[in-house]
Amino acid sequence: MRVIAGRYRSRPLRSLCGMDVRPTTDRLRETLFNVLTAGNPATLEGSLWIDVYAGTGAVGIEALSRGAGKVIFVESSAAAVKIIGQNLNSLRLKSGFEVLPTSALQGLRRVEADSVCADIIFLDPPYRMEQAYRDMLRFLAGSALLKPSSIVIAEHHKKFDPGGKFGSLARYRTLQQGDAALSFYRRSSA
Repeated sequence: MRVIAGRYRSRPLRSLCGMDVRPTTDRLRETLFNVLTAGNPATLEGSLWIDVYAGTGAVGIEALSRGAGKVIFVESSAAAVKIIGQNLNSLRLKSGFEVLPTSALQGLRRVEADSVCADIIFLDPPYRMEQAYRDMLRFLAGSALLKPSSIVIAEHHKKFDPGGKFGSLARYRTLQQGDAALSFYRRSSA
């Protein structure tokens, strides 16, 4: 596993063993960021990300490498939090991030209480935790974390549909690659 592009391009990232830590593949991360930048790499400059169920931190680190202003990593596993720290240290990153060693919902509530509005929220729970997708998307639909232009992205197994609409939060795009899929959500104006 490595950083795909940007400031830290080709730098290796550490991972953990086990079924619950399933880092987003290099290929899927590349596709994700190609979609988000759509030919304009400056799109991510200064953006604020929340990487929920961050695992190794690969997606958030990729965002930092490509110009994100800040990434908040939310991860409950102590072993994964340690790996995130090691990955950030290996890149000599000292600022532009925050690691919250807590559950997804507690982490999002804490960030919301700090009056943070995210540009992009990436959700990647273990695939077996299907209810977590719905719980997080329902929470985000009514959350002050989202502004009208915010994007929520859920990585999930291609055979699982996390749902298309949660209040004003509606899916507008789905991409499949291998066994994985990415569902993109934003607030609808209707």
